[in-house]
Amino acid sequence: MDTNTTPELLAPAGNWDCARAAVAAGADAIYFGMPAFNARLRADNFTESDLAELMDFLHRHGVKGFLTMNTLIFTGELDAAARQLRLAQTAGVDAFIIQDLGLAEMAVQLAPGVEIHASTQMTITSPDGLRFVENLLPLKRAVLARELSVGEIQKFHAGEDAPKREDAKSRTPLEVFVHGALCVAYSGQCLTSESLGQRSANRGECAQACRMPYELIVDGMKKELGEHRYLLSPQDLAAIDLIPDLLAAGVKSYKIEGRLKSPEYVAAVTRAYRKALDGATGIEKEVVTPEDHYALEMTFSRGLTTGWLGGTNHPYLTHGRFGKKRGPLLGTIAAIGKSWLSLSERTGIPVKAGDGIVIDEGLDRNEEQGARIFRTEGERIYFDRRCQIDFSRLKPGQAVHKTSDPVLDSRLRKYWQNTKLKETKNALRLTVSGSPGRPLRASSEGVTAESEQILERATKNPLTTETLIAQLGRLGNTPYELASLDNQLNGDCHLPLSQLNHLRRALVEKLDRQQNTVARHQPESPAATYTHLLPKIEERPSVTPTPTLTVLTRTLDQVRAALESNIPIIYCDFEDPRRYREALGLQSSIDNQRSKVYLATPRIIKASELGYLKHIASLNPHGLLLRNLAALDYYRDSNLPKIGDFSLNVTNPISARLLRESAQLERLTISYDLNITQVLDLLDKTPPHWLELTLHQHMPLFHMEHCVFCTFMSEGTSYKDCGRPCDKHTVHLRDRVGQLHRLHADVGCRNTLFNGRAQTGAAYYRQLRDAGLSHFRLELLDQSHAESTQLVEQYQALLNGEQAPAQLLEQLPAMARLGVTEGTLK
Repeated sequence: MDTNTTPELLAPAGNWDCARAAVAAGADAIYFGMPAFNARLRADNFTESDLAELMDFLHRHGVKGFLTMNTLIFTGELDAAARQLRLAQTAGVDAFIIQDLGLAEMAVQLAPGVEIHASTQMTITSPDGLRFVENLLPLKRAVLARELSVGEIQKFHAGEDAPKREDAKSRTPLEVFVHGALCVAYSGQCLTSESLGQRSANRGECAQACRMPYELIVDGMKKELGEHRYLLSPQDLAAIDLIPDLLAAGVKSYKIEGRLKSPEYVAAVTRAYRKALDGATGIEKEVVTPEDHYALEMTFSRGLTTGWLGGTNHPYLTHGRFGKKRGPLLGTIAAIGKSWLSLSERTGIPVKAGDGIVIDEGLDRNEEQGARIFRTEGERIYFDRRCQIDFSRLKPGQAVHKTSDPVLDSRLRKYWQNTKLKETKNALRLTVSGSPGRPLRASSEGVTAESEQILERATKNPLTTETLIAQLGRLGNTPYELASLDNQLNGDCHLPLSQLNHLRRALVEKLDRQQNTVARHQPESPAATYTHLLPKIEERPSVTPTPTLTVLTRTLDQVRAALESNIPIIYCDFEDPRRYREALGLQSSIDNQRSKVYLATPRIIKASELGYLKHIASLNPHGLLLRNLAALDYYRDSNLPKIGDFSLNVTNPISARLLRESAQLERLTISYDLNITQVLDLLDKTPPHWLELTLHQHMPLFHMEHCVFCTFMSEGTSYKDCGRPCDKHTVHLRDRVGQLHRLHADVGCRNTLFNGRAQTGAAYYRQLRDAGLSHFRLELLDQSHAESTQLVEQYQALLNGEQAPAQLLEQLPAMARLGVTEGTLK
């Protein structure tokens, strides 16, 4: 069987129980994390002392183990990351799942025996983006963004809409999430937890702000949405019925989300998808049953959908009615008694004593009521009189969901605990040789063992092939099974059976040692290092270059204000790149020949959207602000000056060097995940003129395929029938503490929610200048011409030395900070 084309079922394992459940349910591989550098720090995770034992367990059962190192790596963590890479190779880890490009390059150098898989946090959304990574790394797998449809996934290997080059087709095996929770924002592009809660999703500390209630404020007025409060909380993904379509699209690996879930969840979901995958490939005739679907919904769901895989249908994915686990709908309340209720519009889901239910009263989900069923009688469901349900609040028509099934949980627990795990046996092809007066020798795969006693000439009962097979084939609990035996004995030989048993055990011990050496790749030499991957730091000049201020604009009025202030580089980041032509025309109308206008690409580019990049280049701007891997690939041969934006996630000097050299960038914007200490660490190891820092901004929180405008302000399902309310209204979301956050839609109908409070790094300006940084950025959001002019002048005065940081801070209604992340290693 060709393992390169055989589909793989990849299950999550947040702890030992989940790993065993995944193996019992038929996973081909599991992915897991360690306490550092993994995007699920709240999972139990595996320790260094667990690693070798875990990999031995997996390999004995024919299962691969992939270590997630899918966070950004800070400069001060490079040594620790290098140590973990070496440790993983020594333990026999099969692959790293990596977000940070610099870390991936380190892995190639320090752990060459381990495959590199690009994580979904790399935000690979098009064949061009994947091709850019392929040109940098010996990539063995690409985990695609979860916002792609089956048709868009198919284009990766079809090479459609790609530039007509020899390398237009990607050959990297593709991995796709098929089940579990969905992030509302693009993975690797969500800064909400960092900006609002001082926890970075890019560091495994997501605070799940998307699961919170929000109010929709349209043109300054609250839009009444009834029970629709969870405006950013997607339902969960269940693509089990799309497995044949994904196989046809060329998907290699089918990934289940859930490193924070229970072993019962892992067992139920893995078992169901094992059936689906085997059925679709013809390996087994088992079919996915209604009971399997029920288990998928009961073990955990916020409602199950096909996500983006089936195409765009915004209300279908994010209806806004709840953000927590729901389970299947039982029906609606028909009648209510003192301690009972009866249901109408029953869905056929069985109910019994002990099951848990929740009643949907259309309230804040933290206030909703639920209890366990005491007994059932006909159409009535009875509850213990001591339960906490206030029956006076209940009304006919309210929905009732089943949230818990202890019998199912118990059955699943017994399943993964009691399933006899079948170990994968290595086929043993033995050659047996010897003659009277010599020891008996048994050889396989270059390993030879000899008997302690010498062979005697047999007077009766000589050693036969059958006897040798019977005794040497007793491999029982070893990882080997006898496949063949070549009897090359000379003459009639005799040896006690006890000696044959001893010979068998000696051979197995030697084979084990050889297998461990192969399975646990040879450890790297202690001299192996990553220092040659760091940029070369030229001797710092005695005088720090004069500071320059760049301004990012989002409206024509803001462009005009920046031009009038003679800003040397002005970035245009318009919702619709088709309006860039007007922005470029402003320069000649103002007669400003000193400023240069750079055009920003969209944050996300899919295979069908390369026309936007072509249009931007056709306008002949002074330069480009590149925001994604597809743009880096598309413009790699362009002679236009190019600057990499914050969304490329540069947090360490290796990533900075790799991106700057491979994409021929003038400089890179420092990631918003870094606080001042981490920025200074980066500047210490990276030529400062390579870098630009955003000194003032409204941080972009969520960047998402989900369109709030379409879902909650129209009757449509996509841009085709929504009527584009985003063009007609100013919209904010109000959070639980009353803060308003501005919502924008871009040309691809993707939404960005911006923090309502600006943040400024002015307090650290002197430290940054002392570290050699000379490029600073001011980002405008919705300021008017006059407001933009005033803000620009204030920061020009700071850079010119005409205003002290403390004076500027007194005038700004902004948070005085740069990033908030402290990192996973204290």
